[in-house]
Amino acid sequence: MFLDVNTLLVVNAANVLITAVALPVIMGQQLSTAASSARAALMVQGVAWVAILLSSLWPGQWPDQLLSTVFIAGTSIGQWLMFMALQGWLGPRRGGRLLTVLVVLAPVGYAALFSSYPLRVGWSSGLLALQMLIVGAATLGPRSAPHGNWRWVILVCALTMAGFTAIRGILGGFFTDLYPSFTTPHPINIWAMVAANVALVLVNLAVLVAWREEAEAEIREHAFTDDLTGLLNPHGWAARGPALFDQAHRHQTPLALIVLDLDHFKRLNDTLGHSTGDQVLQILGQVLRANRRSSDLSARLGGAEFAVLLPQTSLRAALHVEQRLRLALQEEGIQEPRLRVGYSAGLAMAGPQDANLSAFMERAYTAMHQAKAQGRGRMLQAF
Repeated sequence: MFLDVNTLLVVNAANVLITAVALPVIMGQQLSTAASSARAALMVQGVAWVAILLSSLWPGQWPDQLLSTVFIAGTSIGQWLMFMALQGWLGPRRGGRLLTVLVVLAPVGYAALFSSYPLRVGWSSGLLALQMLIVGAATLGPRSAPHGNWRWVILVCALTMAGFTAIRGILGGFFTDLYPSFTTPHPINIWAMVAANVALVLVNLAVLVAWREEAEAEIREHAFTDDLTGLLNPHGWAARGPALFDQAHRHQTPLALIVLDLDHFKRLNDTLGHSTGDQVLQILGQVLRANRRSSDLSARLGGAEFAVLLPQTSLRAALHVEQRLRLALQEEGIQEPRLRVGYSAGLAMAGPQDANLSAFMERAYTAMHQAKAQGRGRMLQAF
């Protein structure tokens, strides 16, 4: 065949070295855990390929054993890091514990079985192929990323390399005369090298796209988040609230809304200063975040006004939520009396009279104003 294994090995090592140098420059240093893991995975893979290239200079000697073991270890650690990146971008993944065990066993078994070529190749190739399959499977299933189309690239690359790696293991373990070394010019070996080069480029692109998607999501989230409390701001509420209302209306499921306003907040600002007022708002934000489900929406709508939208929540459950919020805020006030504050609230349950979220909120606001008029520090239900 016109392709040479050693040349392909050098090209692949050069590619991963360039990647190892370029990625930190392109991605910078301020990265999420997922992006850092993906970048580290590609860089570790680079070290692994350089190690296997150097190992061919001392076939069968102790440097070969050391460097080829480094290759197995680096490849395994790279798979684990890519799994962690996928978990950070797509949500919790299955197979993490098994992958961790395989990452340890692959290089340890390879080093222990080094004296037997069939055993060490069969062992390491089989375990590496399993690792790649786990990483490929991690691209599937539920995901939290907005798009995540890049994951299909990683899936195809993982499955392709798992297939070539498994075949290499079979050849080395059972047909040693056809595959006596890593640089044997066997057609499978040559195409595996070609696939490794192509996979490296494609996975690099996939990682960069995932990183960009993550950055865009963070920008959108920042635009919808109140900096002081960490809750949704009015833009975020307007963007996400109507969808929850429409869903509840369409499926005829219960939907509760609590709007609340801190009592005498202006007086607190005037007497203790705006920095103290900001602390109070931050405390309320913490309480609301700590006492919400993943499906709930909590927002600061302006000044000292807040709203909590509770899907799939009955009147009784909504009353319990409000009691829990009030008690949690009181506990914060006990710990720091200077920041003690109460609120007035209105509770509304979505009904046929609510044409949209605005009408629904209007009823809750009316109940809240009635609570203020009746002495504050209480919640009234809208009818």
